[in-house]
Amino acid sequence: MADGPTIQRSSEHALARGAGRQYVLDTVARFRQTDTTTPVVLMGYLNPVEIRGYQRYAEEAVAAGVDGILLVDLPPEEAEEPRAVFSQAGLALILLASPTSSAARLDSLCQAAQGYLYYVSFAGVTGASERLDSAAASERLRLLRSRSSAPVVAGFGIKDAASAAAMAADADGVVVGSALVSALAEAADPAAAAAGFLKPLREALDR
Repeated sequence: MADGPTIQRSSEHALARGAGRQYVLDTVARFRQTDTTTPVVLMGYLNPVEIRGYQRYAEEAVAAGVDGILLVDLPPEEAEEPRAVFSQAGLALILLASPTSSAARLDSLCQAAQGYLYYVSFAGVTGASERLDSAAASERLRLLRSRSSAPVVAGFGIKDAASAAAMAADADGVVVGSALVSALAEAADPAAAAAGFLKPLREALDR
């Protein structure tokens, strides 16, 4: 629904190699053995959560060390039950705002935000960097930050140091997915490839 070709392919590869809910939670648990402070948010879709059951999923996620979950296809109008269950378990439900969100919906999202509010920078799928209009997104981000009870981060279309810095001027953080996945796809040393890709972004944001 929201994923472009790059993330779709990476999901297909992961599923073909046996990755699933338990693999993800086990990976978070291993990460927590050496890092107990960096927040971890899972991003995905509602169906696997509903199949597991809100309560069970939340308890297992928190036990593994997950701090929040972003469900792309869970509209806020239908999120009352999972939000209550997640909150009780200590799991933040991350909400999405977009360029097409009405003023009334933006107000509601800003008031209900937990953890952070994720701003989708354009109407489209992940990875479509050619559609990113940083000027238009910045105007929307300033509006959201003036109203939101939580930090506002921007995602979709951010692919390099320049686009990250441009968006970060009016956001509390940026989300980079497809470009990082592309850098890892054919890498002989994924860890080194990740470090090499992220270093200039980190430096640009720090500047």
